[in-house]
Amino acid sequence: MTTAYTSLLGLALPVTGELSGTWGTTVNDAITSLLDSAVAGTTTITSDADVTLTTTTGAANTSRQAVLLWTASGTVTRTITAPAQSKVYVVINKTGSTQSIKLVGVGPTTGVTIIAGESAVCAWNGVDFIKTSSTIANAAGSNTQVQFNNSGVLGGSANLTWSGTALAITGTAAVTGALTATLDSTFSSTGALIISKGTTGQRPTAASGMLRFNTTTTEFEGYNGTAWASVGGAALSNDTSTATNVYPLFASATSGTASTLYTGNAKLLYKPSTGELQASVPVALNGIVVNSQTVATSYTIAVGYSAMSSGPVTVASGQAVTVSSGSRWVVV
Repeated sequence: MTTAYTSLLGLALPVTGELSGTWGTTVNDAITSLLDSAVAGTTTITSDADVTLTTTTGAANTSRQAVLLWTASGTVTRTITAPAQSKVYVVINKTGSTQSIKLVGVGPTTGVTIIAGESAVCAWNGVDFIKTSSTIANAAGSNTQVQFNNSGVLGGSANLTWSGTALAITGTAAVTGALTATLDSTFSSTGALIISKGTTGQRPTAASGMLRFNTTTTEFEGYNGTAWASVGGAALSNDTSTATNVYPLFASATSGTASTLYTGNAKLLYKPSTGELQASVPVALNGIVVNSQTVATSYTIAVGYSAMSSGPVTVASGQAVTVSSGSRWVVV
């Protein structure tokens, strides 16, 4: 029998008695040295072209190395094709330009993209290469980790770039899983931001500060810590029960959307439960004050008030007008 080799790293498997007196060469060259490169070796790629890693057994090959260092400069995304088998690579994109590289398995598989300035640990998961962690060099040259928890994946045609301490996403980014920003976020495009939307029944478990678009009410809404409320406009309700005075609202426009609302303060008050409207001085600019000729609802003229109606006036059946002591009701 002759020496065999491992299927993953191509290390020699000498047969007992086969290398009598000559085992040192095989052990040193086809086991120890190759294992050393598999743990700590680097394959440096300097040419701006797609690369297929070699898989020679029992000798040096580029697919066995632990680190893939890309130093070529270009603008076109290049592909590194590795054996579709169990292996972990540290991929460092040290391009002198804006070039991205993709690590794929033979086939090829979908693989993963490593953008300019990014270093990533990539592992074979049985069907494809995935990133297990990633760092991106910032403007100062140090590395800051970009982490997507759980099953979060940044995909689409997005590019990540650093400016100082800020992370910028350009292009169309597709993020699956939960994305959490612990600092203030800035959206600087001239387009628009599409936020979460759904029916009233699809509201998530509420938390203060949530914002969404309600497709049932066709309104933006937010959770204020107590209830969901309309955002960008006041919710309308037909109030006939409030027994205290409230302030009527006045809009800053006669059409479209009012940008400002005003109240009459104490100069104008309205009591929804009775329909009473109070004003300091009611003024009829056209000289006419109109009242119904039928008192359809019972009414009490309170102490300290007097009333006036233009007749004839009929009190509807079952209704009454009560004039409190000291008050007057004049029908002219």
